[in-house]
Amino acid sequence: MLGYMGNKGFLTKACVVLTVIVGLHIILMVLYDSDSGANKYTKYRQISDFVTDMNMSVAHRKKVLKLIKYYSNGTLDVDLSELAFTNKHLEPCPETSPLLLGPLQVGFANPLNLSEVREDNPEVNTGGRYKPSECVALQKVAIIIPFRNRDEHLKYWLYYLHPILQRQQLDYGIYIIEQNGKDTFNRAKLLNVGYAEAIKEYDYDCFVFSDVDIVPMDDHNTYKCFSQPRHLSVSMDKFGFKLPYKNYFGGVSAMSKAQYLKINGFPNNYWGWGGEDDDIYYRLAYRGMTISRPSGNIGKCRMIRHKRDEKNEANPHRFKRIRLVRKMMNQDGIKSLKYKVLKVEKDQLFTKIIVDIGKPTKGI
Repeated sequence: MLGYMGNKGFLTKACVVLTVIVGLHIILMVLYDSDSGANKYTKYRQISDFVTDMNMSVAHRKKVLKLIKYYSNGTLDVDLSELAFTNKHLEPCPETSPLLLGPLQVGFANPLNLSEVREDNPEVNTGGRYKPSECVALQKVAIIIPFRNRDEHLKYWLYYLHPILQRQQLDYGIYIIEQNGKDTFNRAKLLNVGYAEAIKEYDYDCFVFSDVDIVPMDDHNTYKCFSQPRHLSVSMDKFGFKLPYKNYFGGVSAMSKAQYLKINGFPNNYWGWGGEDDDIYYRLAYRGMTISRPSGNIGKCRMIRHKRDEKNEANPHRFKRIRLVRKMMNQDGIKSLKYKVLKVEKDQLFTKIIVDIGKPTKGI
């Protein structure tokens, strides 16, 4: 029986290959009716070589068939390097990357130039997108940063994090969500916007929510998702490399798409500093999830010291809001999110999305 199934699979592949080759020969005859037929024949031969690989996966073969369709429609400007890449039989990346270095020296004394950061990361593509070429990443990670008036901090973050994320063998994208205007800052709502915009671009399955002023000190602190929501900035220098309190979930955290949607995302009504991290912690608890963390040594982070931003004063309503989490979480979150995208900037190192998220309502 097993032998029969094996032969059946082989015959199926053979039939598909034969069909493709016949199609290519028909296209070849059409191509030779034009003046540039000889040049097109070169591309034909390259595609034909790929198709006759009997070990090619179904997904790869579908891409070849798509290219053949382009040929038949007269769309001949096809990038064959893309096809060559798909023909590689890449294995999944290991659970722990062999490229990791361990503890890192992190400092913020030397000024940085974004042009130099771009030159140092040639494999990062437009929009801050990267995927390993040597294996298939285990997760697709969107890293979302709430932002306003922190350009110098962003340079340091990009300088340190891009190499770290590449060594961690992640398929990732960087999203800077900038709040437009001078109204009171709303970190959690910007994080919701980041999620909503990122999933429009790619099928991310993991989301890391990071403040722009926090840099990890060990690349074993992997920016990916786990079976439980992950708190990544466990021991910051700001707190003497200790967890400030048991329920702390601020700074840098990671959630899978399923975990994020299970809590209806983040609250939209925390205007000003404080409260939203504790709100998120209770949302997770009320949905039966627990916080996972790396060890204190692996989770060490440095924070760029700075004064509190204008229009980010302590939120006077945060304690009232936290008491109402169970009642409000189904109403206030990603499902009720409203915002307007004003501008999208695609840099090599990041995607910046400038948004209007409205103004705080009186009494909240």
